[in-house]
Amino acid sequence: MNRPPMTTVVMLYAQNGSTSRWGGAVLTVRRLTGAGVVGVAVLLAVVGNSVGLTATGWVVGLLCGVTVNLVVARGLRAAGVDPGPADAVTLGRAVITCAVAALTADALLHGRTTALLVPITVVALLLDALDGWVARRTGTTSAFGGRFDGEVDAFLILVLSVYVAPDLGPWVLLAGLVRYLFAVAGWGLPWLRAQLPFRYWRKVVTASVGIVLTVAAADAGPHWFVVTAVIGGLVLLAESFGRDVWWLWRHRVTAPVGAVQIRGLSWRRVGGVVVDTVAVALVWVVLVAPVEPGRLAPVAFLRLPVEGLALAALVVVLSGRSSRVVARVAGLALGLLGVLEVVELAFVEVLDRPVDLVTDAGHLGAAVDFVRASYGPWAATGAQAGAVVLLLAIVAGVTASVGRLARQLRRRRRRSALAVVALTVAWALTAVSGAQVGKDEPVAARAALGFAVGQARGISTSLREQRAFDAAVRHDAYADQRTGDLAGLAGKDVLVAFVESYGRVAVEGDASAGVRTMLDAASARLGASGYAARSAYLTSSTFGGVSWLAHSTFLSGVWVDNQTSYDTLLAGNHTTLPSVFARSGWRTVGLLPSNRGTWPQGQRYYGFDTIYDSSDLGYAGPAFGFSSMPDQYALDAFGRRELGPGRTSPVMAEIDLASSHGPWAPLPRMVGWDDLGDGTVFDAVHAGAESASHLWSHRERVPAAYMDSIEYSLTALLGFVERYGSDSLVLVLLGDHQPATIVSGFGGNHDVPVTVLARDPSVLARISSWGWQDGLRPGPRAPVWRMDAFRDRFLGAFGDRSPEVVTAGQTAPAAGVASAPPTRAIR
Repeated sequence: MNRPPMTTVVMLYAQNGSTSRWGGAVLTVRRLTGAGVVGVAVLLAVVGNSVGLTATGWVVGLLCGVTVNLVVARGLRAAGVDPGPADAVTLGRAVITCAVAALTADALLHGRTTALLVPITVVALLLDALDGWVARRTGTTSAFGGRFDGEVDAFLILVLSVYVAPDLGPWVLLAGLVRYLFAVAGWGLPWLRAQLPFRYWRKVVTASVGIVLTVAAADAGPHWFVVTAVIGGLVLLAESFGRDVWWLWRHRVTAPVGAVQIRGLSWRRVGGVVVDTVAVALVWVVLVAPVEPGRLAPVAFLRLPVEGLALAALVVVLSGRSSRVVARVAGLALGLLGVLEVVELAFVEVLDRPVDLVTDAGHLGAAVDFVRASYGPWAATGAQAGAVVLLLAIVAGVTASVGRLARQLRRRRRRSALAVVALTVAWALTAVSGAQVGKDEPVAARAALGFAVGQARGISTSLREQRAFDAAVRHDAYADQRTGDLAGLAGKDVLVAFVESYGRVAVEGDASAGVRTMLDAASARLGASGYAARSAYLTSSTFGGVSWLAHSTFLSGVWVDNQTSYDTLLAGNHTTLPSVFARSGWRTVGLLPSNRGTWPQGQRYYGFDTIYDSSDLGYAGPAFGFSSMPDQYALDAFGRRELGPGRTSPVMAEIDLASSHGPWAPLPRMVGWDDLGDGTVFDAVHAGAESASHLWSHRERVPAAYMDSIEYSLTALLGFVERYGSDSLVLVLLGDHQPATIVSGFGGNHDVPVTVLARDPSVLARISSWGWQDGLRPGPRAPVWRMDAFRDRFLGAFGDRSPEVVTAGQTAPAAGVASAPPTRAIR
């Protein structure tokens, strides 16, 4: 028997089924694909034993292996052809590609080394040259074999492009997606599905691209060489696909549209499978997706949701009409739950806390205002429209998906019932055993139910806390006019300066070196001029945004951590620091340079005599992101108007500095104080500054930009002290909240630095019992107070009488009021 030597072809014998006889050997569809699945498992075991594989790698590899082999089996049977030895070689390449996919998943999701990826990819490329030779030598060439060979090439190119994309950029993914984009285009353009004539050049192109991507994966050469080679591969792909599209276009009238359809498998059926797959994926995501951005990893979606099993069981067991009603109600409920999950993700991402359905509706307008001020009116309109479309699409898509899947279950009740029972048993076993697919990710999931219950409990908690807040507002220790005497600050100009997003992260850690150096240098410089400072930390009532909640907490002495409480507070007459100063003879001023409209509550509730907003300071320069003018200009304008000669009364002012407000681009820089003029000097600064869109396209640079903005704002404020300060100046400098999670991370504290600066020693002597640290920068062991404690402590220290307050440790909260930032559980 003359037979070519082949060590890679699997020769299997069978007694029945579709067979291919070659030299007496028998190869069956069933055994070929069965050997393929076993081959994937064995190869993954070898890879795991050699370099290690995580659960993610195993799952990805096995899923790819099972999918590939099922498609091959279905294709062979539907095409009515027998498997040949060349098909076994091609299947071997597919098996290797599944292992490459497993290693790629490990590399991307877990940062694992993948030294074995390149060698086994080289083996796959070598086998690519072998299967055609085997087919020709054995006389077993077929249209299916050619199609199978091309699809494995495309799959390998896709996997390799995903692997190298983090190093070279997302543009590399075009190499892997072009084949699938071509197929998708064929759904809408039937002439693209016609049979193409054989061209050997296609094989040359795919082999070349595979080699180029393997070189990129191995990092074999200078970066410029690798990039150039990959671009060359993309050019080859563009030429090859372009030529095919052009041929199909020219022959679109005569080409038989159905020629490429596999017998027994219509495009309508394929479309149905695709729609069913999308429906399953959408419902699955709603049922198992975490609502914490840090847990959004592929392994989180490899869990088994008990809610889905319960819903499927109801659909299968109930009668037709009852089943349809259950599906509709459940679909709508899951759609609304999906919307809540998206909103929850947004709140956790920005504010590092769960959404509060009772109190957070008022933040929507503020979010739109932020986008409008930072990116322009078109961006704000687009964001609103996009958000509405997204939320409606979630509700409609999930509802329709549940209805479609319910119909499929009813059509196959017997099989569906068996599947539900088997999966329920699997869920119970994994729940008892505590099996996990990742850290703190149990296989037996009940995430959707837990999230819904958590939201319901959150509503109850919010209503209870709102009642406690109302009681705290009614209890006003400084409502009595007699407690307004501020003898310890007589004749002093008292400035309360909020530096936007100035959180603890700005003065701790390696990334804060620039800010710490600047503060220490300013402490020495101001100390030489007779100033002294004491610093500590305050725990803010908010995080990452909604600054006005922190401002009201600090000035009123009441813990305000949501919009409803804020609106309630400002509708009443609870005593604030500005109102105490106003009734004690001070001129009270609000400097809000980024306010773009009137603020009647500033005068009615806080008691300001005058409020300066963006239109009152004569600024003619450009806006810097959210900040309508640089802090330096706003401070100088305030100094000229309020701290000049000829005054008849001291000034108490709230100053809101916004140059350090997100998105932290574009950023201003310091100019000469005498050169400020009307602000047009900042035109050139703005023209040379980085835009917000450019900065946020490189998210890894955002934390550094945040630090630069804090350094600028503090430099401007302390420079203002040097320029306008005097023996009568008292500065209370503090942050309003920590920056967003992109800088602060998730689950951090809410602490912000606070400093009292004065030249008169008697001022700091009155707060010596506070135990605050010397200098402008609090250290790691500095005292930490709740932000609502400051008002009573400050008024008690500088008045000649004060109501009963807690004098040691943290100030006790009013009964029933939350004593810490919200900690309601999120899944």
